[in-house]
Amino acid sequence: VVYKVKDIKSNKLFAIKKIRLQVDEEGTPSTAIREISLLMELNHVNIVKLVDVIHTNTKLTLVFEYLDTDLKKLMTLKENVLDENTIKSFLYQLLRGVHYIHKKKILHRDLKPQNLLISEDNVLKIADFGLARSFSVSSKNYTHEVITLWYRPPDVLIGCKNYDINIDMWSIGCIFVEMLLGYPVFSGSSEAEQVIEILKVIGIPSYDD
Repeated sequence: VVYKVKDIKSNKLFAIKKIRLQVDEEGTPSTAIREISLLMELNHVNIVKLVDVIHTNTKLTLVFEYLDTDLKKLMTLKENVLDENTIKSFLYQLLRGVHYIHKKKILHRDLKPQNLLISEDNVLKIADFGLARSFSVSSKNYTHEVITLWYRPPDVLIGCKNYDINIDMWSIGCIFVEMLLGYPVFSGSSEAEQVIEILKVIGIPSYDD
């Protein structure tokens, strides 16, 4: 659960993500450890900043810089119509942020409008690294159970575990088209339906492809 809070001393706003630790579980959830370790090594204008981590026996609290909204809420507020310059700016910032994490050998694996935070002055920051992970040349077999369905590439939809930065690039393409159209381009209700939705647009590949 994420809360908006104010530091009564500095009067600054922060976003805190609370993760409850189950009594019967041993240690901290691996997704939380991964998110913390990755965010601690990232420092970029288009990546949300992790300010602090508070760990108790029953709860893990991540303190982030606060941003006013996210891309999904902003599009809803503007009735899904973004002007051309705003779309160009958001796409450029998204590409710049993803280029940075890819240079750091990190896959985000859950890029979607809800995970792109927007400040009052239209600075875009990539957030929610819960599904992110480091990648290397020697290890390319990862889980295919990643990325929100509408932004998942077709090869991963059918179970491919051998992927690299292309997994994030597909999501970026879906987000770009969504900004242009005002609605998700592929919106299947299941993995099979999602594949069909994609094939309706790009066609059925041949063996030569």
